[in-house]
Amino acid sequence: MQRRTAFLAALAIMVLTALAIHYLHSRPESPELDSSGFVNITDVVPDAIIEARYFATYNFVGARVDGYLEPTALMTRKAAEALKAVSDDVKAQGYRLKIYDAYRPQCAVDHFVRWGKDLADTLMRPCFYPNEEKAYLFERGYIAETSGHTRGSTIDLTLFDMASGKEFDMGGVHDWFGIESHPDYGGNPDTGEFKGGVQISEEQFRNRMILRTAMLRHGFKPYDCEWWHFTLEDEPYPDTFFNFPVQTLGK
Repeated sequence: MQRRTAFLAALAIMVLTALAIHYLHSRPESPELDSSGFVNITDVVPDAIIEARYFATYNFVGARVDGYLEPTALMTRKAAEALKAVSDDVKAQGYRLKIYDAYRPQCAVDHFVRWGKDLADTLMRPCFYPNEEKAYLFERGYIAETSGHTRGSTIDLTLFDMASGKEFDMGGVHDWFGIESHPDYGGNPDTGEFKGGVQISEEQFRNRMILRTAMLRHGFKPYDCEWWHFTLEDEPYPDTFFNFPVQTLGK
């Protein structure tokens, strides 16, 4: 009996050791580099239009941002499936989703931080922050050392009108640093009431509300400072800031 017990104990140790070795060799180097829970957005939402602002140079930095290796957009699978419902919703109204950014690696956020601290670099100020001093961008929340995008379930987007073949006029560009980008600029986003007395028109405010209504209807929450920015309410990785590059998955 003692021999049998010793044999079983030794066998159990061997099995546990083998499983531990397998786990160590199969798991990613770190959770931040594990893209297994992510998808190419266009694989789930084939009608989405991708305008990868940070892969190109038309962005507030004025250069391709670190970590963007291809002009594509990634998201957690759960968020992408919710976005598919949004796409079906707006498509029935004659619109399509146009995506500027989704998952954003931490190295890209670090690039933004370095840019924000270089006060001499104001190349894109006329396009994105003509009324703001770069020295105050951190203080006013436009630049931060972490971003919800890095958790993989946040997206920046707008609407595209299939009838006119043009992007919706939202009364301001993506990544505009200023009060004009706030969802409540010009009206009450909770009621959709336009108040006027601002630099955007009633039509531009209504356009923002069409996007907002569709996103909220399908499980996304808005951000107080940016009409284009939404995060999945029940995001799957609320505490993980990923750092794998933006490139087509599954190649």
